[in-house]
Amino acid sequence: MASSQSIRYGAHWLHVAMHESGDEISLLGLENFNFLATNRSAQSNLRYSENELSRMQLHDVAPELDTGRMMALLEQLRTEKQDVVAIETTLLRKDGCSYPGHVRFLLCCEDEKPALLMICKDQSASQASATALGLIEARFRAIVSNTPGLVYQFRLMPDNTMAFPYLSDACHALLGVSQEDLHADPDQFMELILPEDRASYLASMQSSAEEIRSWNWDGRLWIEEWKDIKWINLRAMPRERSDGSIQWEGIMTNITQSKLEQTEIKRSRAQLAELSAHIERVKEEERTRIAREIHDDLGGNLTAIKMALALLKRRLPEDTSLTDKADYVDSLVDRTIESIHRISVDLRPSILDFGIVAAIQWQAVEFEKQLGIPCHVVSSDHDIELPPEQASALFRIFQESLNNISKHARASSVQVHLIRNQRGIRMEISDNGTGIALRDRQKPASFGIRGMIERAKALGGSLSVSNLSKGGSMVAIRIPLPAAPGRSMKKHYAGKEKASP
Repeated sequence: MASSQSIRYGAHWLHVAMHESGDEISLLGLENFNFLATNRSAQSNLRYSENELSRMQLHDVAPELDTGRMMALLEQLRTEKQDVVAIETTLLRKDGCSYPGHVRFLLCCEDEKPALLMICKDQSASQASATALGLIEARFRAIVSNTPGLVYQFRLMPDNTMAFPYLSDACHALLGVSQEDLHADPDQFMELILPEDRASYLASMQSSAEEIRSWNWDGRLWIEEWKDIKWINLRAMPRERSDGSIQWEGIMTNITQSKLEQTEIKRSRAQLAELSAHIERVKEEERTRIAREIHDDLGGNLTAIKMALALLKRRLPEDTSLTDKADYVDSLVDRTIESIHRISVDLRPSILDFGIVAAIQWQAVEFEKQLGIPCHVVSSDHDIELPPEQASALFRIFQESLNNISKHARASSVQVHLIRNQRGIRMEISDNGTGIALRDRQKPASFGIRGMIERAKALGGSLSVSNLSKGGSMVAIRIPLPAAPGRSMKKHYAGKEKASP
């Protein structure tokens, strides 16, 4: 007689349960635990036919489940009032390979004849998944532990509350706050951000959440533990969750050193620009002084020599050789005066005294005379008033541009546009030559273009060199207009008068 815990079954029920299930189901006898029946899943996975299994016992395919253990298991089902006993074991296939199985045993009977129903689930796939997951987790931990920064997950809830589901071990080293504290109180992170940087942090977060795009933010934190300000860079990718929240996965890194280096580089560049501007100003002043002295002193002396020579020529006796020598000295004085004039103009063209527009037009005419290349100048204004140092720098840039065209461009025409607007002055020098290759612009010894760029920067402007689609190249210079004296004070007092009752 079967116990009260046994399950009564009929032939039709057994057939449906065994052959329609995806699990491996077998019916075992209670004397030697031989296979009374097996379904197709069991036969397929064990790789035995139904006839072969009918001549085998359970321990033939499950060595761990010998008769002694099975008798103990059967006793457990009969006496402990358990309907099911589940165990983990290893099963052997016909070809000798094995697989892990989760096995459940049920005591059942048919026509008063007891039997043991065994239901087995192959655990190979789940164990492989667990192993793969373990490997992935191990690799992730290895990557995170060697990443120079804090790897984290950040979640923004629909009600605008925040959470940090994951924080790597670098949390305290970077933020001065433990993982546990930040998990418990996520708002601590916002409190670390300097007040003047919080608006940009929130704005960048909002933009990333709305557009579901990368979040990249640089900002400063006050680390209370070390009484220090630290720059961090935050990079993360967002994704929408089913509950309406947005979750970012990313990394925070300490960029304090690079920010300090950038600040030092900017300061050094500013100092270099100031020094360069000062040197150019001193050079122009020295050129002006030398040009004036050459013109005034040497020019005056040579003029006096020429006048004295003319007087001497009139008093010379009628001697052809003496007259020829006097004429030679006179022509030598003339050539020297011309050289002095040319050198003075090279040092500082006096035409600059008539304004930058007149100076550029004069230089264009000289360029055309010397090289035979037409140089056409168009100006938006008849005259553009500039301080002497700005006018000199703009004129030198123009001279260097024409010099480059004459040496390298092989151009047949040059166009110059000088435009003044509310934002400043723009000068464009274009030619129809061969253009300028990028490698030529980046040559270590390309001091011409580099010097032009530095002159433009010293004026608070910019200079660009580009190739034209129709051929040739263009140098474009932009410089700001000088502030009118007293302009800001005038605005200040105008505002005060308007505000007064």
